[in-house]
Amino acid sequence: MSCTLRSMTWHLPLTYARNTAATVLLVLCLAASIARAEVGELVLGVAPLLSETETQAQFQPLCDYLAHAAHLPCRIRTRPNFLSYWEMMRRGKEYNLILDEAHFTDYRAQKMGYVVLAKIPNTVTYSLIVPRATKLDDPARLVGRRIATLGIPSMGAALLNGLFTQPSKQPIPVEVDNAAEGFELLRDAKVAAAILPTPLVREEIVRGAPFRVLLSTVPLPHLGFSAAPEISPELRQVLRQALLNANKTDTGRAMLANIGIERFDPANATVYAGQGRILKEYWGY
Repeated sequence: MSCTLRSMTWHLPLTYARNTAATVLLVLCLAASIARAEVGELVLGVAPLLSETETQAQFQPLCDYLAHAAHLPCRIRTRPNFLSYWEMMRRGKEYNLILDEAHFTDYRAQKMGYVVLAKIPNTVTYSLIVPRATKLDDPARLVGRRIATLGIPSMGAALLNGLFTQPSKQPIPVEVDNAAEGFELLRDAKVAAAILPTPLVREEIVRGAPFRVLLSTVPLPHLGFSAAPEISPELRQVLRQALLNANKTDTGRAMLANIGIERFDPANATVYAGQGRILKEYWGY
């Protein structure tokens, strides 16, 4: 749109016509400027369940898919572990789209004005796993022993705290940056057990890992996809529809296959309401 005023012929007094034309054009120019200035790119954050390299490889197709839908460039910004991810996320300037665990999704919706657009279907659990050959069958026997867990303030760390409620009877948490590190420690007998997301545990066992599940936690809402407040309602709707309709196109289905799901489901903040309380209960956030 050109915002240069041109002479116009009106059947009204000349001064009034000029003022009216200028006002209308100014409003249109301001609207266009706001639309252009909204966001210059999409920056996608993903919970660091995988290594940074694995996260980039697995979720770049999602970024590319959203970039095509929004007509904006999209990049993934990763962090090496949950603590650095949490600190970056709390600044509120690093990401404008995030695919994240339930407690962080709720926190951002309640505290930072993020809008939940969609979610991965169904629920998710964490599994406490041990070597297949071990005779250990009671989690209580892990008191005083080393258990690998994703670092604070991850959901895994919170769930491990919840399994051992007596202060005098605690395991020794061994924080890992990602699930692969937890599997490696357990495989090398450097820990007695590990607590990690069940879908990743299932994949590892299918690939032949010598582990078995001792217990699984209560189900939680699966990863949620949310948008920062600077994303306009119009762009949010474009992104929401792109996610929800992904399973209806060849391009969308290819993207979904790459990230290992069949579809995205509709979701809003209510789905995750209350999940963020563990951040306050365990770590005072």
